[in-house]
Amino acid sequence: MIILGLTGSIGMGKSATSNMFRSEGVPVYDSDAEVHTLQAPGGRALPAIEKAFPGVVVDGVLDRPALGQRVFGKPEELRKLERIIHPMMGRIQRQFLQKACERREPVVVLDVPLLFESGGDNYVDAVVVVSAPSRLQWQRVMARPDMTAEKLKGILAQQMPDAEKRKRAHFIVPSGLGMAVARQHVRAILSALKDYDGQVWPTKVMKRRIRR
Repeated sequence: MIILGLTGSIGMGKSATSNMFRSEGVPVYDSDAEVHTLQAPGGRALPAIEKAFPGVVVDGVLDRPALGQRVFGKPEELRKLERIIHPMMGRIQRQFLQKACERREPVVVLDVPLLFESGGDNYVDAVVVVSAPSRLQWQRVMARPDMTAEKLKGILAQQMPDAEKRKRAHFIVPSGLGMAVARQHVRAILSALKDYDGQVWPTKVMKRRIRR
């Protein structure tokens, strides 16, 4: 089973690309969605978050803006939150991979925004980076509610530059040329992977290792 890591900076079109893989029948683990589930009302992460950041959970509901203010631009506080979330995410991800392996899925996708930044690229067989011109990226992100230039600059400062991600990628999906072109790239990636097999997750049949 080949594990593809899917990543891209904010506003690059990663979510749309993730959906393209799904439409091709590829199981996708969405790390952002899992974080939201853990932090949703009744979510498993809420008790630990409230203990670490008193006052951010009110009547069983996480006050996301309040939590954001407590951790944004504060590395130590952010790491405190990550120590709560990451182990839970790891267990969910392993369960996803185990079930996919049992179903004999040939390819799965791990959709992780900070794949390189977290070292997650060491635990996938190949990395797909979704990329678009900087101008288009800014247009997309600045159109989001409550987004400001200062906030976007802060987010980008925490992410590896797009140019560096492209250098490290096995495959690149350009999202600035339209949905049809991006879908062609997704299909081309899946076609190319037919000659390979995964080496990260246990597998009996080993073919050629994927190289950049």
